[in-house]
Amino acid sequence: MNIARPVLATLSFISASHAVADATSYPLTLTNCGQEIRIPSAPESTVTVGQSATEILYALGLSERVEGTSVWFNPVLPEFRDVDADIERLTDNDPSFEAVVNKKPDLVAAQYEWHVGPTGSVATRRQFHDLGIATYIMPADCDTKDNSTGGDGTRTGAFSPDSVYKGITELATIFDVQDAGEALVADLEAREASAVADAEGLALPEDLSAVFWFSSPDQSVDPYVAGRLGAPGYMMDKLGIRNVIESDEEWPVVGWESIAQADPDIIVVARMERRRYPADDVDKKLEFLHSDPVTREMSAVKNDRIIEMDAHAMSATMRTLFGLETLVDALSTLSFER
Repeated sequence: MNIARPVLATLSFISASHAVADATSYPLTLTNCGQEIRIPSAPESTVTVGQSATEILYALGLSERVEGTSVWFNPVLPEFRDVDADIERLTDNDPSFEAVVNKKPDLVAAQYEWHVGPTGSVATRRQFHDLGIATYIMPADCDTKDNSTGGDGTRTGAFSPDSVYKGITELATIFDVQDAGEALVADLEAREASAVADAEGLALPEDLSAVFWFSSPDQSVDPYVAGRLGAPGYMMDKLGIRNVIESDEEWPVVGWESIAQADPDIIVVARMERRRYPADDVDKKLEFLHSDPVTREMSAVKNDRIIEMDAHAMSATMRTLFGLETLVDALSTLSFER
């Protein structure tokens, strides 16, 4: 598993041969998730609503401009523990509008549109804009995705890391740190290429199949599993693995009987610190898979082909590239004799 590897060992040491990007010209106008936003100057203070936005700002060297964070699934990346320790965590889950506004941010950077979108659970973009607070939503949650369908939304096209790179590039432009953005994108692209190259040497079965289990409201009810067009779908597609779930929803609810009938070769389960649902606990997931009369008969369970993955890597974030690495590393240890 490579998630502990620093995101970018050379972030503060941009090569002298690297062309210096043009400085941002303010006021900056961008179209973000279908809405035009205006940034009058580089934000001095930011509140993040979502771990993805938080870690990208840290990776861009902007931790000193982060006043508060919220919505966490997993511990912060190891290389950011020290800076994160000095920043207020407003809440592990959804913050209140008042808690965000009280930090007097110039910018609210959100991971999910449903937090600050048209029916935002924290607030609408207009509520923030009326107070002079700019908002930015990570494009990975909007590009090729329709969030008006409710729940976690429906993909209208396959997720691509390009939408993550777009978010990195735009945040770097907003804060006028373009060189750091270009370096971070280059590092992530290199990690993606390396993981795919490593997978090519594994000689995996041509008809390999999988299911990604994120969580369940209760262990006795149907699970939230990955649809075919989200971040897990991207990982599977890159490695030639068939997703047994054919839905375009981001995280559809599918019965275990249907999953067992499809009998995937691999089950990937999310590991997280969040405890909104009982099945957030990976140990509870594993206990269920090995004890339930339906799931314990699945070939992936019988043959110990269950892979644990950082839950945040299953979302459309820069950690998706780390999830790809995790999947490749795990596949190299599994046997697929039939």
